[in-house]
Amino acid sequence: MFFEKKNKKETFKKQTGDLTRPSKDKLGEKPQSTSSNSEVTTKTDDWQPISDSTDVFIKKVKEQIHSPADLVIRYVTDTITILYIDNLIKEDILNGKILPVLLNIQEGTPSSIHSQLPLPQVNVEKNLSQSIDTMLTGAVMIHVAGHALVTMVIIPARESRGLSAPENESQVIGSQVGFNESLSTNISLVRRFILSKNLSNEKLKVGNQTNTALSILYLDGVASEQNINTVRQRIQALDIEDLIDSAELAELIDDSSLSIFPQMLLTERPDRFCDGLLGGKIGILVDGSSMGILCPYSFIEFFQSREDKNLRWPIATFVRWLRFAAIFISIFFTPLYVASLTFHYEVIPQPLLVPLSESRAKVPFPPILEALFLELIMELLREAGARLPTKIGQTIGIVGGIVLGTAAVEAGITSNILIIIVALCALSSFITPSYMMGNVIRLLRFPIIILAGFWGYYGIMLALCILVIHLLRQTSLGAPYMAPLYPPRLKDLGDSLVRLPYPFIARKSLNARVENPDYSKIRVNLKGDKEKVKE
Repeated sequence: MFFEKKNKKETFKKQTGDLTRPSKDKLGEKPQSTSSNSEVTTKTDDWQPISDSTDVFIKKVKEQIHSPADLVIRYVTDTITILYIDNLIKEDILNGKILPVLLNIQEGTPSSIHSQLPLPQVNVEKNLSQSIDTMLTGAVMIHVAGHALVTMVIIPARESRGLSAPENESQVIGSQVGFNESLSTNISLVRRFILSKNLSNEKLKVGNQTNTALSILYLDGVASEQNINTVRQRIQALDIEDLIDSAELAELIDDSSLSIFPQMLLTERPDRFCDGLLGGKIGILVDGSSMGILCPYSFIEFFQSREDKNLRWPIATFVRWLRFAAIFISIFFTPLYVASLTFHYEVIPQPLLVPLSESRAKVPFPPILEALFLELIMELLREAGARLPTKIGQTIGIVGGIVLGTAAVEAGITSNILIIIVALCALSSFITPSYMMGNVIRLLRFPIIILAGFWGYYGIMLALCILVIHLLRQTSLGAPYMAPLYPPRLKDLGDSLVRLPYPFIARKSLNARVENPDYSKIRVNLKGDKEKVKE
């Protein structure tokens, strides 16, 4: 106990220097922040000294935060006053551990208060603005009359929902827990998966009004230093008023915000998040958001699922090929139907011409208008089902699709074959593991349908060329977006289009920093002997 008090006194001296007042040669200068080394702020507050008078101190605090109704001011003793925001702190800790110490303390000085409080997060501040910002995050301000210092006891009380299974990224085999809206809870989930001292956590704050806390997570020695510096600099360079969700941050710091393709992955699965960190990626967790950010990310990786690593490699490879086939079906089947019926009847097999002619005999619209109309109805049903409560949304989606489809065919507005094609395209778009990439595939169909209606197969080829060129030009944190296909990296193809057995897969991604430049992995052959495999 004696050594603990001694360490607290030494920490207090390091934070405050002179206990009475700042020295004359340092008056007016802004001292360094008393926060920990792992926390980095993105903005510089104006230096405002703390008054040694209790009345003046309370008056300045009220002026700074505009005298809110939930500001609590309690005079503990004749010299000690505490201030905090109601419902932002844990009042049981305040009443059980802080107030008894303040009432029974013999020497009412910041030094004695700092050394005798039995709590881990106790800081001493000289800056009024910094102390108010800390109070708004869930801290108690302890002011002692006659001292131009304030003791900050951080005891935040934040309501958050319990851990539950991910709703948008469900899987059969594997972990069944997802992130929630608490930053500390999400970081603890990551540390349960990665019990390594190399896991680094850098805390930053973004938003002039919201002052949102976020954490940059990476494995030291595995992640590229260039990627870490790029992410850190982009976040620190942000000058925005608010930040509510991680999806906003991902769009603010990606390479090309004008592109419809996401360059960073949003995931609500801790196992997928940790799998990216182990592969050399940088993760970002935002307080108040249940989605984590992983970067850099390539186009191929958006169609990979964490469950692929839990399945046997032939099954996982088949599922991946099924996803890529679903991309082609979802994007090009409806445009091919429009182009074939508008310009290229010769490519339609002869046995299929008669059913097509009979199904379109009553339709008064050209194929392009018919396809756009039906695709629009499908998107309306999808959005209505997503926005309504779960049970009602499922009922609306199923009943609405059947009723509208049957009525449209009987009324002669559309053909029954096109309904089958549009339903198949909509079903294929749901196979994509990433919700953001699934939305991109939904949107791509509409401009390609328009080009197919005007120029037929030539319009589809034009759209395909524009799409490929755009993908080849994209980057994610400066890394090629189409890697490992372009530029070709043969050693990384084992876990891209296919999922080879684990002994043949490089354990680190192409964005990771390989410690040994001569050998990338050790493979165990059939005899049980270990052999080094060159890159």
